[in-house]
Amino acid sequence: MKKLAVIVLAAGQGTRMRSKLAKVLHPVCGRPMALYAADLAEALAGGRVAVVVGHQAEKVKDLLADRKVELVVQARQLGTGHAVTQAQSVFQGRAGNAWSGLRFVILSGDTPLLTEATVRGLLAAHERERATVSMLTAHLDRPAGYGRIVRGRDGAVWKIIEDKDASPSERRLTEVNAGMYVVEGEFLFPALAALKPANVQKEYYLTDIVEAAIRQGKKVTAYITSHPVEALGINTRAELAEAERVLRGRIRQRLMDAGATFLAPETSFVDAGVKIGRDSVIHPHVTLEGRTVIGEDCVVRSHSRLVESVLADGVTVLDGCVIEGSRLEGGCRVGPFAHLRPGTIVGRNARVGNFVELKKTELGEGAKANHLSYLGDARIGRRVNVGAGTITCNYDGVNKHQTVIGDDVFIGSDVSLVAPVKVGKGAMIAAGSVVTQDVAAEALALARARQVVKPGWVKGWREKAKKAHSPSKEKR
Repeated sequence: MKKLAVIVLAAGQGTRMRSKLAKVLHPVCGRPMALYAADLAEALAGGRVAVVVGHQAEKVKDLLADRKVELVVQARQLGTGHAVTQAQSVFQGRAGNAWSGLRFVILSGDTPLLTEATVRGLLAAHERERATVSMLTAHLDRPAGYGRIVRGRDGAVWKIIEDKDASPSERRLTEVNAGMYVVEGEFLFPALAALKPANVQKEYYLTDIVEAAIRQGKKVTAYITSHPVEALGINTRAELAEAERVLRGRIRQRLMDAGATFLAPETSFVDAGVKIGRDSVIHPHVTLEGRTVIGEDCVVRSHSRLVESVLADGVTVLDGCVIEGSRLEGGCRVGPFAHLRPGTIVGRNARVGNFVELKKTELGEGAKANHLSYLGDARIGRRVNVGAGTITCNYDGVNKHQTVIGDDVFIGSDVSLVAPVKVGKGAMIAAGSVVTQDVAAEALALARARQVVKPGWVKGWREKAKKAHSPSKEKR
């Protein structure tokens, strides 16, 4: 088999998306859809990949900056044939026509549902039929908007007719062009050079090379995919939502095949980069975003959202938690209704309870912050007990400051720790204290006003209050 090269078409604006963002930059399952095509291209052809960019070219270039692809700009969008022509220089070589020894796969940047297995099937059919041009097709119940495959009575492909150029009888055809081709290099670029914009749009259609190949007596074949959903391009918000639905189903199925449990799979939203270990259980209505990693034997309960976070083995996340950019060590327990913000580390077997917020904080092994607390920019040691209502006052209006708490410290309820401040190992902070100075190890800190009790005071106060609001006084 000849060496493969791939051309990805990612220059279009996508006007039907009604968006300020280029179509290929719209995310599907947490990733811009252009990345799906780039992944597939690299899997097929390694470093022999050209991506044609146009609308918002700089943003697409930034997205693909770390990829082994060549980026070429289609300054004017004059059709798919014109777009492929822009990539010719990438494969020119010193001899001037190195492309003639290659077999080209042409992909669209807006088909994130296309799989490598299907492309390999098309390549195998192309090789088996000794074709010059092969295309991926599918039968759709609702083919409107797609180019139709026109076949002769013998079943051979005659041409592809674009939807806008099709006659009423041609529009009734259900076999559609999926926009993915395999073309021999010695034919591709000479055929593109001969294209004419003889259509309603006055564009250079890549599909016209099919008729050119037939006129020259070359073999053209169409490979009908058994998975029509893979042929679906994304042109509208509704199609974007459908692609999300299909791809998220694939993601969940892959994770379940690897040993994860989803109690109500269809209710969970899981991004493409998520990993889940064996025997972990995901309850209904959970959202897992970015490159979140969940270890083995974890439990994530309903209505929790995890973003770019790592959970070690045996972690439990209770209902209604938001966890962003955090790391949870083995056996720890978080929630319900906890908020872990970026930079948070929860140590082994530690506990974070209801309505506790942590930001850029390390909570040590076996430590507990169970109720109604805010801990920001803090380093908290092992086995520390943080009482209900404790807060670190980490911001002075200009700068953030750190609170450091040693191992085995007991902090009573309703304590304010005014940073920067340090509390030594084994110290105790009395409830209701406002701590503004460092506390030595094993010391007791009390920072509150002395309680004053006045016996009988309330009775006298009530009598005075009644006289002050008596009816006789109001009449005067």
